[in-house]
Amino acid sequence: MTTATTPHAGPVAATADLLRVATAGSVDDGKSTLIGRLLYDSKQVLVDQLEQVQEASVRRHGAGAVDLSLLTDGLRAEREQGITIDVAYRYFTTGDRSFILADTPGHVQYTRNMVTGASTADLVIVLVDARQGVIEQTRRHTFIASLLGIRHVTFAVNKMDLVDWDEERFRAIEAETTRIAAQLGIPDIHVIPISALEGTNVVDRGDVPGWYPEDADHPTLLRHLQTVQVASDRNLTDVRFPVQWVIRPGGAVGRDGVRAADADLHDYRGYAGQVAGGVLRPGDEVQVLPSGVRTRIARIETFDGDLDEATAPMSVTVHLQDDVDVSRGDVLVGAGDDAAALCRREFEADVCWMSDRPLRPGQRLLLKHTTTTTVAKVDAVLDRLDLHTLDRVAPDAAGGLELNDIGRIRLRVKRPLVADPYDVDRTTGAFILVDEGTNDTVAGGMIR
Repeated sequence: MTTATTPHAGPVAATADLLRVATAGSVDDGKSTLIGRLLYDSKQVLVDQLEQVQEASVRRHGAGAVDLSLLTDGLRAEREQGITIDVAYRYFTTGDRSFILADTPGHVQYTRNMVTGASTADLVIVLVDARQGVIEQTRRHTFIASLLGIRHVTFAVNKMDLVDWDEERFRAIEAETTRIAAQLGIPDIHVIPISALEGTNVVDRGDVPGWYPEDADHPTLLRHLQTVQVASDRNLTDVRFPVQWVIRPGGAVGRDGVRAADADLHDYRGYAGQVAGGVLRPGDEVQVLPSGVRTRIARIETFDGDLDEATAPMSVTVHLQDDVDVSRGDVLVGAGDDAAALCRREFEADVCWMSDRPLRPGQRLLLKHTTTTTVAKVDAVLDRLDLHTLDRVAPDAAGGLELNDIGRIRLRVKRPLVADPYDVDRTTGAFILVDEGTNDTVAGGMIR
């Protein structure tokens, strides 16, 4: 998105803090309309985009109000059916914070898409229709948010205009959502009354009744998104640095196009990657896993120069004090970490199955975890989540998982993974499974 072509486009702050947000909720709760309202009222919509939506709104509804949900429903099938099918991502900024919004589907059959969209989110907005109150999809999506380790859930009670901003109605929904979130152990929740269609209490307050006063405890939805604190969610204790690339100029012309004749680069050896956890500092002792070799960090380098420290999710190049054997897929961890516990060949994991072909015990798949790819075998399917009752039940009649099922499995891998439980580190605790024959991603998983 550019900023120069329209008065609807706000300034972009390249250094703004980033918050990843996913919307969830049932069909017709107004997820797409809410995102459209956020984009429109915060002046993030290009003039030509707005004109296209206005024309589409007339074709779909006749002359009248603009259907802002059309800003996010990009697929033809979505517009024809009036539902969201695939995850749609939108970016916008308010200057002091930038946002990546994932509009996820509400249909039960697209649960896998909801999981995909929410898997990288810092915060999930669960929409609740004020007329319907808390329903099955509300509980389901809140449960999935807790399963994905998302610490911040905001319940947006939408369509308050259709219940005349009835405080008693809102308080009943507030009490029920708070009870569910507490039961699931979600540490940070907020419940905010809004009308996405009218734009009330989304970006601007509008005509909000006195029982939701204008103060810090009763923010608009955008104000809440701008101020919620997520920095403490990052694991700053356990050092984890998966090596993505070994930078080693060599030969007549190295892989990076650098001539070995350049004396300054002749002995250059750096390990590039993204910090997954902890704090890396020059001088710190680290282990290289799975080999277990110990050394110290000599330098931490970026394009803009050396750093005194690096934290997640910074991408850096690490230089080690000793000339040790390190390759792609190895992980630098803290010197005091238990190497035997971190290097796993067998483990249990919750997976969301995304393929039309069922998952069956004994199946062989490729597993991609941080910068490692290895062969994995499904030892057992332990249970399946009943998406209606949220109880863990026996696998299907054939002992496996079907499309959109969520269940716990036990895996065995050919190459040991340097991995944490998902609730310790969302990067080193997550993986995907890939069909060897088709190269399709068939599952997302969280190590337990």
